[in-house]
Parts: sequence; C-alpha cells; structure tokens
Amino acid sequence: MKAIVMNLAIAASLGSVAVAQPHRHGHHVHQKRDNLHLEQRDVVTTYVPATVTQYVLGDQQVSPEEAQAGLDKGLYVVIGETTPSFTTPPAPAFTSTSSKEDGVFIEKVASTSSSPPTTSSSSTPTPSTTSTPVPTTTSTSEATQSTSYPSSGGATGIDADFPDGELDCTTFPSDYGAVALDYLGLGGWSGLQYTPNYNLLDLAISFIETGVDKPTGQKGFYSYACPAGYVKSQWPSSQGNTGQSIGGLYCNSKGKLELTRGDVSKKLCEKGIQGITIKNKMSSRTSVCRTDYPGTENMVIPIDATPGSSSDLANVASNSYYVWQGKATTLQYYVNKKGVSAEKGCRWVCDEDPKGCGNWAPVNIGVGESSDGTTYLSIFPNSAVSTATLDFNIDISGDASLDCYYHVGEGFAVSSDGCTTGIPSGGSVTITFSD
Repeated sequence: MKAIVMNLAIAASLGSVAVAQPHRHGHHVHQKRDNLHLEQRDVVTTYVPATVTQYVLGDQQVSPEEAQAGLDKGLYVVIGETTPSFTTPPAPAFTSTSSKEDGVFIEKVASTSSSPPTTSSSSTPTPSTTSTPVPTTTSTSEATQSTSYPSSGGATGIDADFPDGELDCTTFPSDYGAVALDYLGLGGWSGLQYTPNYNLLDLAISFIETGVDKPTGQKGFYSYACPAGYVKSQWPSSQGNTGQSIGGLYCNSKGKLELTRGDVSKKLCEKGIQGITIKNKMSSRTSVCRTDYPGTENMVIPIDATPGSSSDLANVASNSYYVWQGKATTLQYYVNKKGVSAEKGCRWVCDEDPKGCGNWAPVNIGVGESSDGTTYLSIFPNSAVSTATLDFNIDISGDASLDCYYHVGEGFAVSSDGCTTGIPSGGSVTITFSD
C-alpha cells in the first residue's frame, strides 16, 4: 500500500488587517511504493493560532518528527503542496499611530479530495525511482561552494524575448533571465513536472510525475527561478485535476521548450511590485527562500542575504498574478538562521540544521498586494512544522501602517502568532536583519 504524508498548512487572515500569507501551504511526501488514493475529507471553519498542519500517513496522523525521519531515511519524497486558498481582507486605515491588537488566524476550506500528483485518474502506474517526485535531500557533492545569486536585474538577458520552440529541453535558459539552481541537481531548473499524456486542449492534467534528476527531454513543465525582485511569467492555463499548481516552460514532443503564456509575455521573468527591500546588517549571511509557485511549490527560490547586502523582495498583485480557481494568491518566504546559505537552506531538508532550516526554518514572510493597491506584509513563526527559534532581529521600517518586527528574546510585535503591516500603493519599506 502506498503511504501518503500530507502537511496541510492553511493560509489565513489576521484580525481586521491581513496576514499576507500565500496560497494554502502544505507539502506532500509519499512512500516509494504502491499507489493509494486519499479519501475525501470535509474541513470546517476553525479558529486557530497561525497555521494548522496535519501529517497523514495512509489513514493515520503522524508527528512532524516521524515524517521528517521518513524523509531523512529516503522512505518519502516531496511531491508538492496543497491548493491555494486566500481571500484579501479590507485594508486598514493608514495613520501615524500603531495598533497592537491580538489577531486570530482563520481557516476555511469546504472540502478536499486529493490523490498523489503521480497518480492518473484513468490508470494507476507504479512509480519508479526515476519518476518519483522532487527529492527531499541533495548530496553534499552537488554544491561544494556557496554562490551569491543575482540581485535585481543581475541575470543575463532579463529583458530578452524567449525564442519560443527553438531551444532544446536539455538547455537551461540562463541567457533569458532564468537563474540556474545547480545545487538541486535538476539541471538548473527549480522543479520538473512531467506530463506525458498532456495535450494543449486539456483543461486539467490527470497524470503528473515530478522529476528528481537532470531532465533528458521528457515532456512536461520545467520551472525556473528568477533574480531577486522578479517572478516567473510562464505557467499553463491547465493545472492538476486535483488542484496541483503547475508552472514553467513546456517541453514538447519534439524536445523543444515552449512559452506557456506567450500571449501575455514573451519573457521568462517579470519584475515584481517594487518597494520591499531586505537589508542584512549582520556580520553573518543568511538566506530567504520562496516557494516555487505555481509549480512543485518547494521552497527553493533563493535570496542569499550576505553581510551588508540589499535585495529586492518580490511582491505580486494577488488578483492578477497567478489565480487559482478564481482565488487570489500571494508569495511566501522561509527565513533561515544565521550562517545558512541559499544552497544549504533553500531546499526541503537542510543538512545544516535538519530541524531548524529548509522546511523547518523558524520564520515565514508573506506578501501580496490587494486590489486597492495596499500591500500586506507579515512575519510570523513557522509553527506549523518548526519549533526552531530565529537567532537575529527582523525590523520593518518605512511606509508601514503598523509596527511589525521580530526581536530575539522578545518575539513578534502584536502577538506570538506574528504581525502584519500594510504598505500603501507606491510606498516602500526595508526589512532589516540585525544582531
């Protein structure tokens, strides 16, 4: 019997302001054996601190520690996350006074019925070790040196049009703005979703295999990272038939890479909404890792915050960027501890500190712009899966409506559940990391 471990973390809204958390965030991992459909489960509205996480192994709930042990032993592999759920709340009034009201996170999902992305609705293939989803570990030989990833505008060809249908699928498009993540062992790609049965008329994709090695030209969708401050502009209108997000360029039957939103943009990367900067004032580096969304949704899109550096934090208009079944989505970042580089920390399992970085990083940042032009920016503990404590301060300064910070020994502004602030249209803030 195939075992499924599902980490279900629900995005939420915070009191009368907003938690700028993204899509409902939850990773799936599964055992490398037979297949088994997950039974339908009804979910009702609940009121909880931060996020709710449930790990399900078969039909039994297991602890995060047990799930991690299975990952560490190679019994499970990551296969993406659950579907998005986000509603933009009304904007708070922008005044010079600050409020520290206690907040309540709200979860509301009508129902879920999910099967592994590697399972076809018409047939049930047995996955092999070469077609199982994204690996949770990467050998240390893949990245022996730390790399500082391009800051805003630093990638080659960021403004160049992509040659649709001309490049081989075995060629990573670094000349067109994409940033190669060689440490993942996927040929530079941030995620691979093979869809051998897909055709352009499909409204939903029923069979998805998540690649674990460098691709050799398999049909499917090849996702990629962009420089800090940029987001990818390519994803198909078709998505998984059980709600999986899919993103990137399409490798067609001729072994050539195609644009998936060529009618919208001929470029691979688009500049996010400007106005949020991360500044590292520490003597140590750290890393901030965004989920690859839409796509496999692993937290692999890196910002390598070296000492003294400043990097743009990508932000998007929630209602007009990637919209999942009519629902607005936002961006989520994982903040690692001091000394954790992007190559070590921007992956599911982080060898540097298995219970304190990667998926278990201590703090999350959520961001998204609402329809009225207000950006909601939140920092909050990754309490859904992690008990780790961040070892440096985070302060938000600038055109922020409310105080929002994390201080070592003190915790978060507002409450232990985190804090959220608003940025008016055209405003700017700096997120400062300090000792």
